[in-house]
Amino acid sequence: MTIFETERLVVREWTESPGDLERAYDIYRRPETNRWLQAPNLPLTAPEEAAVMLRRWHDRFAAYGGRYGLWAIEVRESGLVVGTVMIKPLPGPDESVLTDDIEVGWHLHPDAQGKGYATEAAGAAMRREFAAGTAAIFAVVAPGNTASMAVARRLGMTPVGLHSDWYGGKELETFVATARDFARG
Repeated sequence: MTIFETERLVVREWTESPGDLERAYDIYRRPETNRWLQAPNLPLTAPEEAAVMLRRWHDRFAAYGGRYGLWAIEVRESGLVVGTVMIKPLPGPDESVLTDDIEVGWHLHPDAQGKGYATEAAGAAMRREFAAGTAAIFAVVAPGNTASMAVARRLGMTPVGLHSDWYGGKELETFVATARDFARG
């Protein structure tokens, strides 16, 4: 199911098709992808783990009817999935409990970085979420992840320093955009 489209990209649900499973495994098995995520169950160590991960993502956000999720970023011209973009409630200090704060994020295959895909997909995801009535969207980035910090800045997000309000209390570089400021940008 297509979530939204941009000039170059189709953002859609990840599926359990062989191509999506193979690509998800290839993205999330890589040290270059996972070094900044510090997420449980990552990196993936076997191809079958990709299906489990994608099911977990889908199940966690199914009740929101497509408003929130972690979605595949597909290049329209080639059909190649280059990564994931997300809009979702941030998990709090107890990571099993979601907060009312909304996060935008992105994970790209190393071969797809530096082409503007993260900025394009995340910007469209933010416009969509602001149109749904959200007042502020956060990006949280592991300290030292200069590439993701640059994406947040390109999106017009304002850096607000290190915060430990989410993801189990980890200190993360935090950026924010408000609907009002984003509309002017």
